[in-house]
Amino acid sequence: APESLMQALEDLDYLAALDNDGNLSEFGIIMSEFPLDPQLSKSILASCEFECVDEMLTVAAMVTAPHCFLHTPPGTEEIALTCWRKFSHPAGDHFTLINIFNAFKEASTNSTSQYYSTEKWCRDYFLSSSALRMAEIIRAELVEIMKRIELPISEPGFGSKENILNIKKSLLSGYFMHIARDVDGSGNYLMLTHRQVAQLHPFSSYYNSRRIPEWVLFHKFSISEDNTIQVVSEISPDLFMELVPQYYFSNLPPSESKDILQEVINHLAPASAMKEEQK
Repeated sequence: APESLMQALEDLDYLAALDNDGNLSEFGIIMSEFPLDPQLSKSILASCEFECVDEMLTVAAMVTAPHCFLHTPPGTEEIALTCWRKFSHPAGDHFTLINIFNAFKEASTNSTSQYYSTEKWCRDYFLSSSALRMAEIIRAELVEIMKRIELPISEPGFGSKENILNIKKSLLSGYFMHIARDVDGSGNYLMLTHRQVAQLHPFSSYYNSRRIPEWVLFHKFSISEDNTIQVVSEISPDLFMELVPQYYFSNLPPSESKDILQEVINHLAPASAMKEEQK
């Protein structure tokens, strides 16, 4: 449909993948080297700047592979949730996926014994071994692409505050169009772009949690799965406004969320002006 084509071109323009003539920019050409969604490609390239490439490649592999969480047999739901909570990260689902992948890799390294294979480890934690193996293959392919186009791969640094902030910055660089705000404190998330209301997917680490973040970045929105946002991590409005293209923000439809973000800009403006004067 013409509307879909125009929306796709607009999204690529927001991601700086197009030049003024509508052709792929130099940045867009590099993005197109990755067999991924443009937002994910942009996030990987941003991670080169923010020095969290190792972690971002893991995130990209995990969200591209099938769901790693198994649908639990009746009566085992609570046991599965207890297992999954061991990997849960307070910063959100993207970080939880990194924990799961790293734990799987460690289990693969340690499963020299015939009595405890990675398949059994996955079954014990209600995780899909085929999905995690697929993530492993995808990640290896992404590493090869990074090497082929001579992009730097930073050393692993997962866990530090700086690293977590840098991962969020990388994600926001690509997924600033996937932001939602909890409008009533009960997990009803209104998306900034097309004003749809969605709930958290049951596989989210925030689902059934006491703490529901107000502002989140999500990987995808699914109407077919009861209007849910999937793979969700908390972000701050300040960080969003720091990284979002201004012309994207100005084109957002009017809403209470946009008004709140405008207040953030007004609050940040004097500080940034002072920094410029000091420079």
